[in-house]
Amino acid sequence: MNRAFTFISAALLSANLMSQTNTLTQRQYLSGKGCDDMVQWDFYCTGGNNSGKWSKIGVPSCWELQGFGTYQYGMKFYGKAFPEGIADEKGLYKYEFNLPKEWNGRDIELVFEASMTDTEVKINGRKAGTEHQGGFYRFIYNVSDRVFFGGKKNVLEVTVSKESKNAGVNLAERRADYWNFGGLIRPVFIVSKPAQNIAHHTVNALSDGTFTANCFLNMAVEGAKIETSILNSKGKSVAHSISEFRRGSDVALVSLKVENPLLWSAETPNLYTAVFTLVDKNGKEVHREQQKFGFRTIETRESDGLYINGTKVLIKGVNRHSFRPESGRTLSKVKNIEDVLLIKSMNMNAVRLSHYPADPEFFEACDSLGLYVMDELTGWHGKHETIVGQKLVKEMVMRDVNHPSIIWWSNGNEKGWNTELDCEFHKYDPQKRAVLHPQGNFSGYETMHYRSYGESQNYMRLPEIFMPTEFLHGLYDGGHGGGFYDYWEMMRKHPRCAGGFLWVLADEGVKRVDMNGFIDNVGNYGADGIVGPHHEKEGSYYTIKRIWSPIQIMNRSMTDNFDGRIIVENRYDFKNLKGCIFDCTFVQLPSSKVGILSGNIDKEVKKILNKRVTGVDIAPKKSGEFMLPSSVSGANALMIKAIDDNGNELFTWCYKLKDIEVLQTKSVNSVVEYVKSDDGVKVAAAGRTLFFSNKDGYLKYVEKDGRKINLHNGPRFIAARRADRSLDQFYNHDDIDAEKKKTQYTTFDDLGKFVGFDIKKDGDILRITANYKLGCFDKAQWSVMPDGTVVLDYNYNFSGVTDIMGVMFDYPEDKVKAKTWVGNGPYRVWQNRVHGPELGLWRNEYNDPIPGESFDYPEFKGYFANVQWITLDTEEGKITIINHKPENYIGVYQPRDGRDELLYTLPNSGISILNVIPPVRNKVNTTDLIGPSSQPFWADGNYSGKITLRFD
Repeated sequence: MNRAFTFISAALLSANLMSQTNTLTQRQYLSGKGCDDMVQWDFYCTGGNNSGKWSKIGVPSCWELQGFGTYQYGMKFYGKAFPEGIADEKGLYKYEFNLPKEWNGRDIELVFEASMTDTEVKINGRKAGTEHQGGFYRFIYNVSDRVFFGGKKNVLEVTVSKESKNAGVNLAERRADYWNFGGLIRPVFIVSKPAQNIAHHTVNALSDGTFTANCFLNMAVEGAKIETSILNSKGKSVAHSISEFRRGSDVALVSLKVENPLLWSAETPNLYTAVFTLVDKNGKEVHREQQKFGFRTIETRESDGLYINGTKVLIKGVNRHSFRPESGRTLSKVKNIEDVLLIKSMNMNAVRLSHYPADPEFFEACDSLGLYVMDELTGWHGKHETIVGQKLVKEMVMRDVNHPSIIWWSNGNEKGWNTELDCEFHKYDPQKRAVLHPQGNFSGYETMHYRSYGESQNYMRLPEIFMPTEFLHGLYDGGHGGGFYDYWEMMRKHPRCAGGFLWVLADEGVKRVDMNGFIDNVGNYGADGIVGPHHEKEGSYYTIKRIWSPIQIMNRSMTDNFDGRIIVENRYDFKNLKGCIFDCTFVQLPSSKVGILSGNIDKEVKKILNKRVTGVDIAPKKSGEFMLPSSVSGANALMIKAIDDNGNELFTWCYKLKDIEVLQTKSVNSVVEYVKSDDGVKVAAAGRTLFFSNKDGYLKYVEKDGRKINLHNGPRFIAARRADRSLDQFYNHDDIDAEKKKTQYTTFDDLGKFVGFDIKKDGDILRITANYKLGCFDKAQWSVMPDGTVVLDYNYNFSGVTDIMGVMFDYPEDKVKAKTWVGNGPYRVWQNRVHGPELGLWRNEYNDPIPGESFDYPEFKGYFANVQWITLDTEEGKITIINHKPENYIGVYQPRDGRDELLYTLPNSGISILNVIPPVRNKVNTTDLIGPSSQPFWADGNYSGKITLRFD
């Protein structure tokens, strides 16, 4: 009896669960959900690699990355709808599947999340519907009358044409500055709903708690109602309503209000869930749908700015492609989340989807983690024809409309907009979000791209809100951070600027499976990223992270009369800093002791005192302060890490408290000796020998215990200016070839003469002075200590316009193995990109990456700021340089440009100590166009430096 009762109870429970399940929307994937779990389908490619035979392919995927077809970048065929030589292969797919027998009698939809490009579909030998055109959009076929249930197999056949038959589609989507792929690039799945169902719903939830929604049925249901519940993040119902359909109607208007809702913004991504339940006239549940959403109000106030929830916000954004080297446009949920976390790690709050809608999982991550989004219709420079464009706008908006992260719609890019489509977006969007024309002036936004610093100032004098949807175009190590501080200080202070979007997040370098797997950026076309193709962090990453940090430490220095006061600026739009943490550590950075720096350098940084400061009450957009000890015995630097209320590091600053102890000479039983000859002067001390030439006064070599160390030909003067400049700084109109020279540099010749050495003993120190006249270099005084340590004081003079200025030595680059230093790092700096690298103890092995081709960061070569000492590990020994004037830069050779040399060709500068270093340009603008810190230096007078050298 008990067992029978148990069996009946279990059966009833199972039936009840089945009944509940039957009212839900169900999904069955025919493909994988992304590039991480592809499902094998039968595949036939008509042209290119591995064509002309049936084989297998993973779905979803770009077929080129799976070894089929032909790789193609869009720019080669720019502006041509049907050019000769275009890769126009087709892919034929076939897949068999079963559907649950319980789905018989339900509404069945076949969904393609995106297919590139023209797509014809058959199911069980019958056409699923009309051919779809457009490569980045969800399209749906109702196949309820075409599929089998239970044990009988369904056969799905799909023909995908890489090129479209429609000229507008090709011009809008494929003749562009990015890779063109083919294939079922996003998932394919079956959606099962009850026969009578909620076909679509749109929500509009405002910051005052007002919630409205439209629920559209697939057919009118007599006497039906929509029951709506609003659940908070803990699943608790906070509001409920019942909405009726007007007689014969298939749409119900839901209206209710939530009291004091938690609001959504990029800083506070609070989400709720709306549960819509369709019930019949008897109150029986027919269908249930859920939708996550956020309460927020968007306002574009004319000639003022963008307001979210009544607060003016500043957009700190980036353009983003859906891309990975191994999978092209095909991503996964994990990879979409990775992208959002990467963007937020740079303290950005917005992303523009260039130049097509992203995966649904990307929007979901933006909703839950907090990013403002510009969702873009394809149209790079070409535009969609109206008929096709109307369909694509509908598909895009209907899929994405309920995401609170979407703030704007974009109708194409850089005149790739069809103005006949502008009115289409609001047909499907009850929120009536602004429709923009990126690079154009529309909907109250002036979005012009890549204006110079001065032009940008002028745009902000105009009545429209200035929000460039692309600025500071990256290329290799240029753009992005180069000039960014100047631009951002200008932009954030202007009342009519709403911020902007940097170009672009990541290099679009694809893995060429047809060419031994190398990463192909197509020269300079794809190498525009802040990070590399596998998200390798370049120097600009840290520049942006610091400048866009919502918490700013405003102390300029802490070396003079530091009283423990830390000045803080809160640049959040919504958050008080009470929930943030300031993790402050007083540390002792090491001196340049020999032989300690070959292992874990972190162990060489001694932590003296740590203090975590919390509860700092500073309101958004206000300033305040907190206190630390004014001095801590033994500490020479202070690290301050700002941590947000979610535990994420915003940025870590490191301030010098005092100079590191200078290398002390050792007490040795040795004397300094020297010998003159016709060739020069040889000085010996403690097993070290230095030879100075009578020809030019330069150090020619060093020997340590008979082992030669080839630091030579210095110190000598170096100065250079950009080669297209006149001697008065401006563009040289008298040089007909000036335009060709804008990335080159011309050195100034030092025509001075060496006039001899002065040598004298000063106690146990030997001082040898090389004297010059009638030129730029004046004097080099070498003080040789008994332990072999050498102090160099030098003087030079220069008057004129220069981009590089200082003194240098030669050393064979092929003998250098590594460098270790105390100074700002680990990345190099440019004159217009000094923010980001911070004071610390750093080390990196020699590398020589080719920009756009190899991605080993941080780069070994370049200019380094605030260096107190640096040790070069070489095949010949160690060379240590102590910089007594850390305001002078240390140059370790010179930065390398890409193979096409589009940014700079800098003069060889060896190992240098520089008063002036060059700025870096971006892909569009030369250095003189990107702000005050990018301008050349007007030198006038005498300059000096002092270093200590030790050879081991």
